[in-house]
Parts: sequence; structure tokens; C-alpha cells
Amino acid sequence: MPVISEKKLSLPAQIFAETMTDKKSTGFDVEESFDRAESYIHENKKSLTIILVVAVLLVGGYFAYNQFIVKPQQANAEKQMFMAEYYFKNDSLDKAIKGDGNFPGFEEIISSYGSSKSANLAHYYLGVSLLRKGQYDDAIAALSKYDAEDDITGAIALGCIGDAYMEKGNKEEAMSFYKKASDYDQNQFTAPIYLMKQAMIFELNNDYKSAYDIYNRIKRDFPNSTEARQIATYMARAEAHMN
Repeated sequence: MPVISEKKLSLPAQIFAETMTDKKSTGFDVEESFDRAESYIHENKKSLTIILVVAVLLVGGYFAYNQFIVKPQQANAEKQMFMAEYYFKNDSLDKAIKGDGNFPGFEEIISSYGSSKSANLAHYYLGVSLLRKGQYDDAIAALSKYDAEDDITGAIALGCIGDAYMEKGNKEEAMSFYKKASDYDQNQFTAPIYLMKQAMIFELNNDYKSAYDIYNRIKRDFPNSTEARQIATYMARAEAHMN
């Protein structure tokens, strides 16, 4: 039987020592357990080796894919999309969408660099461009594929879908997306814009009480916004129709 030192042991060490000294009473045989483990490994050596190799390949494959495919693709996509963004900012929408013959437009960026961040952003630009051109269904489709990378464009994408539905005469769907846009991020820029659009729909539906409540919310929660500067006028108009 092993001799246990009188020196105070840590709790894990005490447990291990007690197990060793009392293995007959507990029925636990350390050597037997090691033998069984060694036997299992020997019998299943081939399967365990395959599992290990697969795990290594998966980790290494992901690293290689990210390092040698995704990153170079993203860098190239950014270079290619430069002119499309330039045309977008200058309202040359056809060239922004289709390209100019030398540089690709947003459609080709999406097609050629589908897994890149630039292709994702191209969905946003494409959707807004199509909305400006009056192609509302296509705009909704493009904007719905955008995976927002920041709060501002995320809210604007939802709001633009609302605009597209509004242009199609679907006030119910427009209201739904304006609500999503205003709730997406409670900032002083986008939230009041899409609250105002909700109030507009309420007024179109002659629901001036709901419109007034939204105007009051803008006054209370977003006092530094551009919309808050003229909010008293809108509140007075809505209140006049309520009486």
C-alpha cells in the first residue's frame, strides 16, 4: 500500500491518494483501467486516426479557405467595386448597376464575388439604385438579401423596402418596414426619419391621434434630430384634425 505523506495535500491530490489506498474496497483498479484504455486505443487505432486526421483537415481547410480564397477575393472585389460606388454617388445608376464596360457594376460584383463583404454591400447599393429607378419589386429583392454590417445602413435598407412598398400602394407592408427601420437602432438620424413616415401613413388613413403620438415621441425622444425642428407644426396640424 502506498505511503501518503503527512504533508497537507490539495483537494484533488487527496482524492487521488485516497482512491489509490482504498482501491480494493472501492473496486477501482487503476492499472486495470489503464490496460483497458490501452486496449481500446489499440483496437480502434484506425478509427481514431481517421477522426484525428479529419479534424486536422477541417481546421486547416477552414484556415486555408479563409486565407487563400476569401481574403484575396475580398481585396479584389473592393478594387472592382470602386467605380460602381462612384457612379452610385453621382446618380449614374445604369452604370452603377450594369458597369461601364471596363469596370463591373453591382450586379456583376454580386455574381462574381458572392461570398465577399463587398458583394454583400453591393446588395444594398443595388437595392437603393433600383428603388431610385422605380423598379420596386427588384429593389425589395435586392435589399432583402443585404446582411447589415452597421446600424445606419441596416435601418436604411429596411426603410427603403418600406418606400418600395409605399410606391406600390401597399401601406400596410410599408408601415411594417418603417416600424422595423425606426426600431432597428434608436439613433437621432434614422429613427426619426422612419417615425415620420409612419405618421404620414397614419395621416393618410385619417388616424390623426396615432400621428400626433408619433410626433410627440419624436419631440420627446429625438429632440436633436432634424425632424424635431418642425415637429410643433406637425403636432398642431394633427391636433387640429383631432378636434
